[in-house]
Amino acid sequence: MRTVHFIAIGGSAMHNLAIALHQKGYEITGSDDEIFEPSRSRLDRLELLPDKLGWDPLRIHSGIDAVILGMHARADNPELLRAQELGIPVFSYPAYFHEQTRDKTRVVIGGSHGKTTITSMIVHVLRHAGVEFDYLVGAQLEGFDCMVKLSDTSRVAIIEGDEYLASALQPVPKFHLYHPDIALISGIAWDHINVFKTYDSYVDQFRKFIACIEPGGKLVYCAEDSEVKALAEASEGGEVRIPYGVPPHRIDDGVTVLLTAQGEVPLKIFGRHNLMNLEGARHVCHQLGIGDAVFHEAISTFTGAAKRLERLSDAPGRAVFKDFAHSPSKLKATLEAVREQFPDRRLVACMELHTYSSLSEGFLDQYVGTMDVADRAIVFYDPHAVQLKRLPPIPPERIRTAFARPDLEVITDPVAVMGAVRSGLGGPAVLLMMSSGNFGGLDLQALTEAFIA
Repeated sequence: MRTVHFIAIGGSAMHNLAIALHQKGYEITGSDDEIFEPSRSRLDRLELLPDKLGWDPLRIHSGIDAVILGMHARADNPELLRAQELGIPVFSYPAYFHEQTRDKTRVVIGGSHGKTTITSMIVHVLRHAGVEFDYLVGAQLEGFDCMVKLSDTSRVAIIEGDEYLASALQPVPKFHLYHPDIALISGIAWDHINVFKTYDSYVDQFRKFIACIEPGGKLVYCAEDSEVKALAEASEGGEVRIPYGVPPHRIDDGVTVLLTAQGEVPLKIFGRHNLMNLEGARHVCHQLGIGDAVFHEAISTFTGAAKRLERLSDAPGRAVFKDFAHSPSKLKATLEAVREQFPDRRLVACMELHTYSSLSEGFLDQYVGTMDVADRAIVFYDPHAVQLKRLPPIPPERIRTAFARPDLEVITDPVAVMGAVRSGLGGPAVLLMMSSGNFGGLDLQALTEAFIA
């Protein structure tokens, strides 16, 4: 039995990989200095939760076959130093996942936006088609207990490729380490400015990603994104290039209907960006031997990934959605999707500035015009989050200027959000709550009930 130790086991991908290896029969140990829900309960249920928090080099011994280092752990971590001293192989989780899938067809989905949804769509279709596959997905999907799976018998691995850095020992984007046979790029919009200080340096990571495609591989790319199109067409590699865009469709009374050669396909998702995501997923599935008839039958039941235009309620004349949108491009695309789907309803949009990028003075102006289609626009941020990221306070007027919207409501108290979203309501309306955080602990269920009451 192989023994693997996880340094910083509580991370989203890290704890899922730990569970996947445990289910494969590996002996798993781990450590972390803080573990939050749902990681804590999931690890505890399988008796994988560390017996105490903190780092202890005594956990590391010569019987360990591999150590997986999370991004949360620093290069001077005492457990890491002990592993290096003993000569134990140390991997980042993407490097270890590649090691586990070395002999399989690896599909890697990259892009500043849409990668979780596209990966989820492909996983949904393959499962519907009865195909066995490994996977690594960043969001929780309905019907899946663990968002990482590794099998000795599957021949395909579906991977969500994040451009954030892999670990302190491998400070390169994660998606550079998977070496795809089939790669997809959905779009490029500057993100992670704490790592990639300029737009050009960020774009360069996708150029390098294309160069990581295995010889004879395929590149599926969104031709409606000018930056992606330019990179794909300029690539000098030998990969087959497959462009995609928005498929034919129409909207009937709030339902998006796909127009295909096999007939009309009503969808449970909506929005121009989601239709492009769907088309990208379709091309990938084609490369894996899934025909259109099977794909469309499966995709008609796809309800979306968690927190991606997730419908919390749909009462007569009132609907509430939550979404992970936080970067400017995601924010704009999500708002435009809801506006197109519900053109006759009042649109109330509330987003949280939560990430390092969004709370940075030098990045704020990227949000100009992103909330223009909303009838009422609200921005929330938690001053405590600003302090934790060691950033200077942001005056409300600076945020209004950045969004170029004088009527923008800026709120720093989560309790005040509850009243703000209901203010001045009358008639049909849609509420869109967008954040990669939790609005300072706001109870979204209570908010939803108040909005539709």
